Amino acid sequence: MRRWLTAIALGGMATLALAGCGLPAGVDGNLTDDWAAIGEPVAVTPVVGACHPRFVDVGYLSSYQPVDCAEQHDAETLYVGTFGGADADRATPPPDGSPSWRAARAECDQKVSEAVGGDWRAGRMTMSLVPPSSYAWSGGARWFRCDVGEIDGLDNRDVVARTGSLKGAMGGSAALAYGCFSPKLDRAGDIDVMQPVSCTAKHNTEFAGIWTVPDVSYQSFLKDEARIERGCLSTIAVFAKVPNNADMKYRTGWIYYYPGEADWNAGNRGVQCFLWLDERQVTRSLKGAGAGALPVD
Repeated sequence: MRRWLTAIALGGMATLALAGCGLPAGVDGNLTDDWAAIGEPVAVTPVVGACHPRFVDVGYLSSYQPVDCAEQHDAETLYVGTFGGADADRATPPPDGSPSWRAARAECDQKVSEAVGGDWRAGRMTMSLVPPSSYAWSGGARWFRCDVGEIDGLDNRDVVARTGSLKGAMGGSAALAYGCFSPKLDRAGDIDVMQPVSCTAKHNTEFAGIWTVPDVSYQSFLKDEARIERGCLSTIAVFAKVPNNADMKYRTGWIYYYPGEADWNAGNRGVQCFLWLDERQVTRSLKGAGAGALPVD
C-alpha cells in the first residue's frame, strides 16, 4: 500500500540656493560649529519574555517597542543568544543562510522548544531569528533573539494575534499541538484542507512527529521521494510503536508538510509527518497503539 500525499524606501536629493542677503542677528554663517557631536552607537540587548506588536526581520532600536504579553501581540521573544567566536569580529551581522546564521537558528530551535515544552514545529507556531541592525552591531551588539508566534494552521500560516505567553504551550493539554485530522481532498486527489478534529471523532489522519532531514540541498530533498518515505514511515513507526521494517508501507500511508526554501536555507530541516489511513476511519489516537491497530494490508 504505497500511499502518500504532500502539502505544501525611496530616497531623494534636495538642493538649497541661498540669495546674497545679509545674515539675521545672532547668526554667524558657520553651519557646522553649533551641532552637538553624534554619540557612539549604543548596544541594547533584548529581553527574554518580551512581547511585540509584530514580527520583524531586523532588530532595529527604533522598532523595539515591547508590550505586556497580556495585551494583544504577534510575537514573543523566548530566547536571546550571542554570536561569538569569529562571528563577533565581523564588521556586520552574519548573513541569512550562512553557517553562523544556521548555527544560531539551531540554537533557537532547541531553546524555544525547551521554553514551550516540546518541539515548536509540532504545533501551530512559527519561529523567527532576529539579528541586531548593522548600526547596533557597530556599537557592540552581538545578540540574536528568537521570536515565536501562533499561526492559523497547516494550510494557512498567517500569524494569529494573541494574548498570553507561549511558554509551556506544548506541555500539558497543548492546545496548539497538532493532533488528529480529517483531510479534505480536491478533485485531483490533493489536500485542499487539513481539517483538525477531535481524536475521538471519526478521522483517518494523525500527526506522528518531526523527521529531521539530512543536511542536503533543497532541490535534492524534493527530488528524493524514497528518502522522504523512509523518514516519515520511521517517524510513524516510533509514534505508533510498530516495527520499522519493510512492512511499514503496507500498514499505513503518510502525509508530509515541509519547510519553504527560504526557511530551509535558514536551517529548518524539520518535516512534519502524519499517519494516513486513506479510507479507513478510527475514533482514537493511534499513538503507541501497536501492530494490531495498524495491520499489514
